[in-house]
Amino acid sequence: MADNQNKEQKLPGAVLFACTHNMIRSPMAEGLMKAMFPNRVFADSCGLNAGAPDGFVFNVMNEIGIDLTNHQPKSFDDLEDEYFDLIICFSDVSYAMAEDIARNKSTEVEYWPVFDAALGSDNREARLKAYREVRDIIAAKLKDRFGEM
Repeated sequence: MADNQNKEQKLPGAVLFACTHNMIRSPMAEGLMKAMFPNRVFADSCGLNAGAPDGFVFNVMNEIGIDLTNHQPKSFDDLEDEYFDLIICFSDVSYAMAEDIARNKSTEVEYWPVFDAALGSDNREARLKAYREVRDIIAAKLKDRFGEM
Protein backbone atom coordinates (compact mmCIF):
# COMPACT_ATOMS: atom_id res chain seq x y z
CA MET A 1 0.00 0.00 0.00
CA ALA A 2 2.75 2.47 0.92
CA ASP A 3 4.47 1.79 -2.42
CA ASN A 4 1.28 2.68 -4.32
CA GLN A 5 0.85 5.83 -2.23
CA ASN A 6 4.39 6.93 -3.13
CA LYS A 7 3.69 6.31 -6.80
CA GLU A 8 0.37 8.16 -6.62
CA GLN A 9 2.09 11.17 -5.12
CA LYS A 10 4.32 11.19 -8.20
CA LEU A 11 1.44 11.23 -10.68
CA PRO A 12 2.02 13.85 -13.35
CA GLY A 13 -0.63 16.50 -13.82
CA ALA A 14 -0.45 16.13 -17.59
CA VAL A 15 1.03 13.28 -19.62
CA LEU A 16 1.41 12.93 -23.37
CA PHE A 17 1.82 9.55 -25.04
CA ALA A 18 3.57 9.66 -28.40
CA CYS A 19 4.39 7.18 -31.15
CA THR A 20 4.84 7.24 -34.89
CA HIS A 21 1.23 7.57 -36.17
CA ASN A 22 -1.02 7.92 -33.09
CA MET A 23 -2.97 4.89 -34.22
CA ILE A 24 -2.16 2.02 -31.86
CA ARG A 25 0.24 2.39 -28.93
CA SER A 26 -0.26 6.01 -27.93
CA PRO A 27 -4.10 6.00 -28.05
CA MET A 28 -4.11 2.73 -26.10
CA ALA A 29 -1.89 4.32 -23.45
CA GLU A 30 -4.04 7.46 -23.34
CA GLY A 31 -7.20 5.39 -22.86
CA LEU A 32 -5.60 3.20 -20.21
CA MET A 33 -4.26 6.20 -18.29
CA LYS A 34 -7.65 7.91 -18.32
CA ALA A 35 -9.29 4.68 -17.11
CA MET A 36 -6.69 4.13 -14.37
CA PHE A 37 -6.71 7.70 -13.05
CA PRO A 38 -10.01 9.33 -14.06
CA ASN A 39 -10.13 13.07 -13.39
CA ARG A 40 -6.67 12.92 -11.76
CA VAL A 41 -4.31 13.12 -14.72
CA PHE A 42 -4.78 14.94 -18.01
CA ALA A 43 -3.77 12.48 -20.73
CA ASP A 44 -3.40 13.08 -24.45
CA SER A 45 -1.69 11.32 -27.33
CA CYS A 46 -0.14 12.14 -30.68
CA GLY A 47 2.22 10.82 -33.31
CA LEU A 48 4.95 12.13 -35.50
CA ASN A 49 2.29 11.86 -38.20
CA ALA A 50 -1.46 11.56 -37.80
CA GLY A 51 -2.45 8.12 -39.01
CA ALA A 52 -5.93 6.74 -39.52
CA PRO A 53 -8.26 5.25 -36.88
CA ASP A 54 -7.55 1.55 -36.35
CA GLY A 55 -10.48 -0.84 -35.82
CA PHE A 56 -8.26 -3.45 -34.15
CA VAL A 57 -7.46 -0.89 -31.43
CA PHE A 58 -11.17 -0.26 -30.90
CA ASN A 59 -11.82 -4.01 -30.60
CA VAL A 60 -9.09 -4.85 -28.09
CA MET A 61 -9.75 -1.79 -25.95
CA ASN A 62 -13.50 -2.50 -25.91
CA GLU A 63 -12.63 -5.97 -24.56
CA ILE A 64 -11.47 -4.28 -21.34
CA GLY A 65 -14.25 -1.69 -21.24
CA ILE A 66 -12.43 1.28 -22.81
CA ASP A 67 -14.15 2.95 -25.76
CA LEU A 68 -11.72 4.63 -28.16
CA THR A 69 -14.08 4.89 -31.13
CA ASN A 70 -14.02 8.70 -30.87
CA HIS A 71 -10.21 8.86 -31.01
CA GLN A 72 -8.97 10.89 -33.96
CA PRO A 73 -5.24 10.45 -34.63
CA LYS A 74 -3.23 13.65 -34.49
CA SER A 75 0.35 14.78 -34.89
CA PHE A 76 2.56 16.84 -32.58
CA ASP A 77 1.57 19.86 -34.70
CA ASP A 78 -2.11 19.25 -33.91
CA LEU A 79 -1.65 19.51 -30.12
CA GLU A 80 -3.53 22.39 -28.54
CA ASP A 81 -0.96 22.70 -25.77
CA GLU A 82 2.71 21.75 -25.66
CA TYR A 83 3.09 21.75 -21.89
CA PHE A 84 3.16 18.33 -20.28
CA ASP A 85 4.82 17.16 -17.08
CA LEU A 86 5.74 13.91 -18.79
CA ILE A 87 5.96 12.64 -22.35
CA ILE A 88 6.13 8.87 -22.80
CA CYS A 89 7.25 7.74 -26.25
CA PHE A 90 6.81 4.35 -27.87
CA SER A 91 9.01 4.89 -30.95
CA ASP A 92 12.48 6.30 -31.43
CA VAL A 93 11.25 8.97 -33.86
CA SER A 94 8.62 10.24 -31.42
CA TYR A 95 11.26 10.23 -28.66
CA ALA A 96 13.50 12.53 -30.73
CA MET A 97 10.58 14.91 -31.33
CA ALA A 98 9.57 14.87 -27.65
CA GLU A 99 13.15 15.64 -26.58
CA ASP A 100 13.01 18.68 -28.87
CA ILE A 101 9.68 19.84 -27.41
CA ALA A 102 10.86 19.32 -23.83
CA ARG A 103 14.07 21.28 -24.32
CA ASN A 104 14.20 24.23 -21.87
CA LYS A 105 11.03 23.05 -20.12
CA SER A 106 10.52 21.07 -16.94
CA THR A 107 9.04 18.21 -18.96
CA GLU A 108 10.34 14.70 -18.38
CA VAL A 109 10.64 12.44 -21.42
CA GLU A 110 10.71 8.65 -21.22
CA TYR A 111 11.18 6.06 -23.95
CA TRP A 112 9.20 2.84 -23.59
CA PRO A 113 10.05 0.68 -26.60
CA VAL A 114 6.93 -1.34 -27.38
CA PHE A 115 6.65 -3.17 -30.69
CA ASP A 116 4.28 -1.88 -33.34
CA ALA A 117 1.41 -4.38 -33.63
CA ALA A 118 0.59 -3.10 -37.13
CA LEU A 119 3.77 -4.75 -38.41
CA GLY A 120 2.45 -8.20 -37.53
CA SER A 121 0.53 -10.81 -39.48
CA ASP A 122 -2.27 -10.21 -41.96
CA ASN A 123 -4.20 -13.03 -40.28
CA ARG A 124 -7.03 -11.46 -38.24
CA GLU A 125 -6.63 -13.65 -35.14
CA ALA A 126 -2.84 -13.29 -35.10
CA ARG A 127 -3.19 -9.53 -35.49
CA LEU A 128 -5.73 -9.31 -32.64
CA LYS A 129 -3.37 -11.34 -30.47
CA ALA A 130 -0.53 -8.88 -31.22
CA TYR A 131 -2.75 -5.88 -30.41
CA ARG A 132 -3.81 -7.51 -27.12
CA GLU A 133 -0.17 -8.11 -26.28
CA VAL A 134 0.69 -4.45 -26.93
CA ARG A 135 -2.30 -3.34 -24.82
CA ASP A 136 -1.27 -5.60 -21.95
CA ILE A 137 2.41 -4.55 -22.11
CA ILE A 138 1.42 -0.88 -21.94
CA ALA A 139 -1.03 -1.52 -19.08
CA ALA A 140 1.70 -3.33 -17.11
CA LYS A 141 4.19 -0.51 -17.73
CA LEU A 142 1.63 2.09 -16.59
CA LYS A 143 0.89 0.13 -13.41
CA ASP A 144 4.59 -0.28 -12.73
CA ARG A 145 5.32 3.42 -13.30
CA PHE A 146 2.28 4.95 -11.58
CA GLY A 147 0.79 2.27 -9.35
CA GLU A 148 -2.83 1.24 -9.43
CA MET A 149 -5.82 3.37 -8.58
